[in-house]
Amino acid sequence: MPSVLISGASRGLGLEFVRQYAADGWRIYATCRRPETADRIRALNASNVSIHALDVASDASVAALAEEFKGVPIDVVIANAGVAESRAITPETLRREDWLDLIATNTFGPLALAGALKENVAAGDLKIIAAMSSLMGSIASNNWGTQYVYRASKSGLNALWRNLSVEWRGDGIICPLIRPGFVKTEMTGFKGDLLPEDTVRGMRDVLSKVTIADSGKYLSYDGTELPW
Repeated sequence: MPSVLISGASRGLGLEFVRQYAADGWRIYATCRRPETADRIRALNASNVSIHALDVASDASVAALAEEFKGVPIDVVIANAGVAESRAITPETLRREDWLDLIATNTFGPLALAGALKENVAAGDLKIIAAMSSLMGSIASNNWGTQYVYRASKSGLNALWRNLSVEWRGDGIICPLIRPGFVKTEMTGFKGDLLPEDTVRGMRDVLSKVTIADSGKYLSYDGTELPW
C-alpha cells in the first residue's frame, strides 16, 4: 500500500487529496493545525486515513511531526498548507506582519517540512516531495499585478524547490512544483474555474508520472510546464 502525507488536509485541496487517495487504497497521513476540529476528514470514515497535528509555520510542530514519523517510510509528501493574502493590501498599507505571516506558511513551511521528512521519503518507494505552487509565483506570467506578498511567497517557494531538486537528485528524491489552477475553495471565496475534484485528479495524474527528470519542474495540474 503506497503512502502519502498531506499538509493542510482539513479542507479545500488538501481534503480532496485525502478523499481521492483514500478511495484508491493509499495509506494517508493527513495533517492539520487542529486535529480535534478535522471533522471533514473523519466524515470520510476511512480506515486507511490517520490525522496528525502540524503547523508548518511552527518549528516545534514540525520537529514533533518528524519525531512522530521517525523511521516510517513515506512514498509521497504533498506540501499543500498555505494561506492567501487580502487583495485590499497595497504597498502603502502593507505591514511587516502581513509579510512575515505569509512567508512563514507558504515559503518557510514547505521547506521545513521537506527537511524534516527527507529521510522518510528517501526510504519510500516513490520518493516524491511535491510543493503546491501557483501561477502567481510565475514572474514571467505576471501581467495583472496585485497580491505582492502572496506572489513573493510562491516565487520564493519555487526557488527553494529548484534548490532541493538539485541538492537531492543524488538521493533519488523527486521535487516537483504543482499548480492547481484557480479553484473553488474557501481560500478563493469559492470563486474559480475549477472544482477541487477535477484539479486534484489532474495533479494526482501528474504526480503519478513524474520521474527524476521532472524534479524541479514547475508543472500545472494538466501537465503543462509553466514559465518561471
